[in-house]
Amino acid sequence: MKERGIVLGAGISGIGAALLAKKQGMDVFVSDAAPIADTTKQLFNDHQIDWEEACHSVEKMQNANWVVKSPGIPESAQILKTFRDQDCPILSEIEFASKFTDALLIGITGSNGKTTTAMLTYHLLKNAGLNVGLAGNVGHSFAQQVAQEQYDIYVLELSSFQLDDIHGFQPHIAVITNITPDHLDRYNYDFNAYIQAKLNITKNQTTKNVLLFNADDPVLKGAVLEQKPQVKTHPFGFENMEQSNYTTHHDDAIHIVNENDHKMIATQSFTLYGRHNLLNAMAAATVADLFKVSKESIRESLTTFKGAPHRLEPVLTIQNVNYINDSKATNVNATYYALECMDAPTVWIVGGVDKGNNYNDLLPLVHEKVKAIICLGVDNKKLMETFQPIVEVMVETTSIREAVKIARKIATRKDNVLLSPACASFDLFKNYEDRGNQFKEAVRNL
Repeated sequence: MKERGIVLGAGISGIGAALLAKKQGMDVFVSDAAPIADTTKQLFNDHQIDWEEACHSVEKMQNANWVVKSPGIPESAQILKTFRDQDCPILSEIEFASKFTDALLIGITGSNGKTTTAMLTYHLLKNAGLNVGLAGNVGHSFAQQVAQEQYDIYVLELSSFQLDDIHGFQPHIAVITNITPDHLDRYNYDFNAYIQAKLNITKNQTTKNVLLFNADDPVLKGAVLEQKPQVKTHPFGFENMEQSNYTTHHDDAIHIVNENDHKMIATQSFTLYGRHNLLNAMAAATVADLFKVSKESIRESLTTFKGAPHRLEPVLTIQNVNYINDSKATNVNATYYALECMDAPTVWIVGGVDKGNNYNDLLPLVHEKVKAIICLGVDNKKLMETFQPIVEVMVETTSIREAVKIARKIATRKDNVLLSPACASFDLFKNYEDRGNQFKEAVRNL
């Protein structure tokens, strides 16, 4: 009798899980509470995969051996409660796909920097000639790549949602870039629950595996020390290290120390700016070093890397005013990094769906660098209450075009106009990519 699986959600991860299950000879049924795109329906039909849309029919999902759920489905969803009551294993797509590959797995998570670190790690390994795939939260399904490609190594960007239902997933190398309050609405405003979700990346690692973590982050460092993972740890950061293997940066170079081996990689020509991006580069370079990539190759790849879209992305300079798209900054910590990088008076466009944000950490930077704030959201009350006492000019709008036009009127020569929302985008936009693309279009139309 065929193994039977249920896939909840027909997005990128659901499509991949369904295709992989079908390739493995399983009986698979896809159920999505929302409408399914026509192209996806055709893909399912072509592969003889049963599906339903705009509902979850429990009677059609009986006798399942496992359930793979979309990372977007919250734990509170009734359909998940139904399956848990039946003691049916609920897996993430990452967990499911990892069962069907012998490739070496590099898992990268963190509240901020995980996309840049994953893309940079992939860039370093690929440029070194390794057979490597990039998947996970970057928009490519890990399961679909396992079904259709044959890579020796996978670089996986992993969100906390993708790590929620981890049981046996064991990355050979795990990277945690930082942990700051984010998605707390998903975790009942319990920061510790969010921390534990991130630490799921290392819970199955052994002494044969490696955990890289940002030792400059006191929350992350404390969580790692408290958990005492059974894995070889390798901290990175600017602070002094107390163990025989670590990575740091000083004198314009990354220093990777592995017991008696010490590599120096010059970073004067690194294409990204900001302290946070040097941390990302430390992590990626350390992974490359663990794969025996030469320091010459690492240094050359650092000079050719192009950053992630919507992350401190220069758009245009108009009348000596720099317009910068940081739409991917969906939490306070990401915006902190962006403001920290500003080297000129800044008109800051901020706002969206608040996820339990505490803006107090931004007050010193806003006082120092921000000349005006444009609130872009349906509900800007918390932003107004926090920043009105220290910023003379605050404007509210619900239109990205209007926000950009107002910014143009306020900004003067050599100023920056920065879109760095510190919030989710779903009140006015489809996602952060849509928000960033609309910002760039509005700037180009000035």
